[in-house]
Amino acid sequence: MAIHEKLANGGWRKLSFAEQMGNIGAEVARAQGWEIRGDLAKRDNALLRALELIDFTIGQDKIESHLKEVTRLREVVADLLTVDRSYLSSFKHLEKYFLSFAMVARG
Repeated sequence: MAIHEKLANGGWRKLSFAEQMGNIGAEVARAQGWEIRGDLAKRDNALLRALELIDFTIGQDKIESHLKEVTRLREVVADLLTVDRSYLSSFKHLEKYFLSFAMVARG
């Protein structure tokens, strides 16, 4: 069962790539906020929501040119759920990454 049911039922495909990435970035930003507040359970839930959105993006046909980027992004976001963070992932780096997509999506 999908966390984002409306989006799973076709709504995600209607969004541009920049809008999709902006929405993923919003979930990552929520996760960062929860980590700052010390609520790791809510941080993890936000990261799981971000991973679901990433999976929606990977699963659609129109992103073939972005597939490598999005699959690597999935690895980095998943790394935030681990203790050792073998990718040395940080919310700060992802914040910078997602900012450009948010700006494009806003027009």
